[in-house]
Amino acid sequence: MGKKIPFSPPDITKDEINEVVKVLESGWITSGPKVLEFEEAMKKFCEANYAVAVNSATAGMELLLKVFDIKEGDEVITTTYTYAATANVIVHRGIKPTFVDVEKDSFLIDIDAVEKAITPRTKVIMPVDYAGVPVDYDKLKNMLKRIGREDIITICDSAHSYGAKYKGKRVGTQCDFHVFSFHAVKNLTTAEGGGITFNNNIKGKEELLRELKVTALHGQTKDALSKMKAGAWQYDIITDGFKCNMTDIMAAIGVAQMKRYEEMLDYRKQIFEIYNNNLKDKEWAIVPFTKDDIEESCYHLFPLRIKGFEEKDRNKVIEKLAEKDIATNVHFMPLPMLTLYKNLGYKIEDYPNAYNQYKNEISLPVYSILPLEDADYLVKEVIKAVEEII
Repeated sequence: MGKKIPFSPPDITKDEINEVVKVLESGWITSGPKVLEFEEAMKKFCEANYAVAVNSATAGMELLLKVFDIKEGDEVITTTYTYAATANVIVHRGIKPTFVDVEKDSFLIDIDAVEKAITPRTKVIMPVDYAGVPVDYDKLKNMLKRIGREDIITICDSAHSYGAKYKGKRVGTQCDFHVFSFHAVKNLTTAEGGGITFNNNIKGKEELLRELKVTALHGQTKDALSKMKAGAWQYDIITDGFKCNMTDIMAAIGVAQMKRYEEMLDYRKQIFEIYNNNLKDKEWAIVPFTKDDIEESCYHLFPLRIKGFEEKDRNKVIEKLAEKDIATNVHFMPLPMLTLYKNLGYKIEDYPNAYNQYKNEISLPVYSILPLEDADYLVKEVIKAVEEII
C-alpha cells in the first residue's frame, strides 16, 4: 500500500461552513435570499443576462425540455459519450434520443454527424462539454444557420465546464442555454445542485426567467418566501411543474466557493501541468486537451488515454493503482453499452469513435485539495502501472 489518494473529495473550508451556519441560524433554509445571491454570482461570472439555480443539472435540462413543450413525436439529438443524465431527461419526455458519434480521436460530439441527423422533427440539440472542454459552439450555430434551422433550440450540457472559456469568454451564453452541475465532485460544488444560464428570452417566450422559476416550483405563482409572509398565503398553480428549486443551504456553499473559484481553477491547472510534464515523453500517453487560441478547459477531468490498450489492459492499470490505494475512474461508458439503452435498441458498434475513446481512457484524480507532491507521486505510479503491462 502507498499513499491513500481518493478520486475527488470536495474542497470545503471554514468559509463554506460559516455561510451554511448563517443560513441555518437565519430561520430560512429553503429557496430565498441566498439562492438569489448565488444566481447573481453565476450571472456575473458567466457574463449572462439570466441565471436559475436548481437542485441538479439533470433537473435543469429536464426543466428546459418541459418549458419548451418538447414531447413524444419530437426529436432531440445528443452524443453517446456522456453521463446517462443527458439522455435520461430526453427519455423522460417520451422521446427516444437521436444519438450521434463523437469526432474521431475526440470526446466531443461530431457536428457534421449532427447535421446529417437533423430531420423536420428535430426540436433540440444537446451537445456536451466533456471534462471541462467546450464544444465548438460557433461551428454548431453556423451549421444551423447555413441549413436554415435556427429554430432548433441548443441546450448545452455544460455540467463539466463551469469556468471554461470559449473565444476568450466564460462558457454560459454561447448556446441558447447552458446547464451546469454543482454536484459534490464538480470543480465548484453546492453538494448537489445545478444552474441554467442564458442571454435572451428564447423562441418568443417573453417571461422565460419567471416561467423557469415557476415551473421549478410545481407551477406555483409565488415562491415559498413570498407565500410565507403574513397574509400573503394565496397563490395559483399555472402548470404541472416539477420540484427542483435549490435551497439556501446549498446556495450558501456555492456563494462561498464562488469567492475563491478563480484560485481553485488555477490550482487544478497546476495539477494538469504536473501530469503533462511527467507524461510528455511517453509515446503511449494521449494527454487531454487543455488550451489553444480558441478554447480553454476548466480542468475538470484528466482523461488520459493509453495508446494500443484495450478495455482489459486499461482495467488492469486501474486495479494495479487500486492496490496502492490510488483511486482512478473512467469517464464514461458510452450510453449504448448500458442496459437501458441496449434495451432501447442502440448498439455500440454503431458508434465506433465513442468506443475507441472509452476503451483505453483512465481519469486521474484532479481536485483543489490534492497536494501537488501527491499529484507527482500519483502520475509516476500510473506510468509504472502502464509500463508493467505494455
